[in-house]
Amino acid sequence: IDIFLFCNTVLKFRSKPTEFRSKPTEFRSKPTEFRSKPTEFRSEEHRPFRSVFAAGTARRTAEMLKKREGRAEEKEEEEEMDRCSVRYKASSQQEIPDRPLSPEEWRKLRDDSSRPDRFPGRMLNLMLAAGTDVDVAKSLLAFIALDSGTVPYVLLLKYLSLCVSGGHHSEVLDTYDLMKSCFKTLDIGAYSLLLKGISRTERWREMLPMLEEIKKIVTPTRRNYGDAISGAFLNGDSETGWTLYNEMMELGLEPNQEVWQCMFNSATSLQKDKEKLLDILIYMRENQVYPQEMLVKSIKTWFQSLPGEGWTGRFSSVDSRDRCGSCQAEMESIELTEEEYSQLKQRVMANVIEGRDVFFKTTPQELQSFKNFVKKSPAFDVIVDGLNVANISVHGPKSQNLLAVVSELCDQGLTILVLGRKHMMQHSKMWNRYDILKIKQIAHCFFTDNISKDDPFLLYAALHSGNNCKFVSRDLMRDHKACLPDSATRRLFFKWQRGHQLVVPWYVPGKKVRFQRELRYDTVVQSTPTSWHLPYDEDGEDRSSYEIPQKWLCLTKQH
Repeated sequence: IDIFLFCNTVLKFRSKPTEFRSKPTEFRSKPTEFRSKPTEFRSEEHRPFRSVFAAGTARRTAEMLKKREGRAEEKEEEEEMDRCSVRYKASSQQEIPDRPLSPEEWRKLRDDSSRPDRFPGRMLNLMLAAGTDVDVAKSLLAFIALDSGTVPYVLLLKYLSLCVSGGHHSEVLDTYDLMKSCFKTLDIGAYSLLLKGISRTERWREMLPMLEEIKKIVTPTRRNYGDAISGAFLNGDSETGWTLYNEMMELGLEPNQEVWQCMFNSATSLQKDKEKLLDILIYMRENQVYPQEMLVKSIKTWFQSLPGEGWTGRFSSVDSRDRCGSCQAEMESIELTEEEYSQLKQRVMANVIEGRDVFFKTTPQELQSFKNFVKKSPAFDVIVDGLNVANISVHGPKSQNLLAVVSELCDQGLTILVLGRKHMMQHSKMWNRYDILKIKQIAHCFFTDNISKDDPFLLYAALHSGNNCKFVSRDLMRDHKACLPDSATRRLFFKWQRGHQLVVPWYVPGKKVRFQRELRYDTVVQSTPTSWHLPYDEDGEDRSSYEIPQKWLCLTKQH
């Protein structure tokens, strides 16, 4: 880049199983696929209900286990690493000048550095990480231009990134003009940065040809589209914004939530955009998208601004009766329809039980033996993951833990299947043969080879027994869900799992076994003609992908 051109444009400084028990006491005449009413389980009701799938549970459990295991040394080590990181960052920032420097001052810093040839790029990287004043970066580029007569493209790109991330719109435009005059074409990285930077300026329309240039090389990312859409809406051109939005959706790209927030905030024609914005909420429901708190606040404001409709929004949660804590509306049931259940059963059978599931280790003979066993047995009310349940307490024999859980289920009059491994039948300190004999007397049992995985057996038995069959396990089955062929089936599996999985959150040997009840309502966007309920992620909530939010936005319309 010519030094004089650079100085005249960019550098304008500004001031700113096998064995099973003998016959159970009662058998049904034949398996039934669906029962007339769901089985009721006695569970932990007197405590505030918090599902194993509740947002933040994984983090809290990890912290509790870490504390329980007394990993103090590891914690100190982590804290020391954090302190070292802080010191490193501090030392890095100390290398960055706190004011623009003269060429002579920059030359001295460069010559004193360990790698003078890499000094400019390294310094710009530090500035970018620290969010340095753009004038300091300008002074560095001025020195580079004076020293070598040119500014390399890669350094100009780093400077552009600093301007965009800092919201320095004038500098972004200056750099854009400079790059246009000096280079015939730009790379995708530059176009992506310029899309973001220019979209917030009065020259936002110039970003549209950039998007077209990206299309010539690759499919634009959802971030590229998002910047263009936001730019259109922020500058009052909703027609262009919706055109780009529809184009993005046709490509199967899910918008960033910041884009949706911009669309709700910038709705200029309330009636014209109403149905389109409501379609966004329907998309969230169908794709189990949970809006973030900032987006939910924008949605709340938009609803309340609709003229003559009388919408009122309140932040709420679902109470122990599965009703909205604000309007007392009953939440939508999590129970699968017969069509959904049939679809899920077919997909799980094909992809997990009979498919090439790398997590499923068994033999064709064992699998067929289990299928015959299930076919001859009555439909089960509950399936128990024996090995998993046996480990609910570190105290006492594992067989005793399993017996306690199975006995509690038996007391409720349920038909039980216990899935275990053959080694559980061998008498040992952890596996008392008398406990196993008692379990066989009150439950159907199937023991797989020790190398087999029992989760697929559990899924097969549960789905074969009908939509009301529950299962007891602390395994969240993420591996098996990942084997399902598409996102819609995975969401359906997760819905079934949340409504059918029973968990024993804690157990003290000798005490009563209490189950953490399964969810009875679905955590998705829900609506009626006079209400909307949106589950959302609170700011700062650490939610894993297999967890669900606990907070809701309740929107009600005056009658």
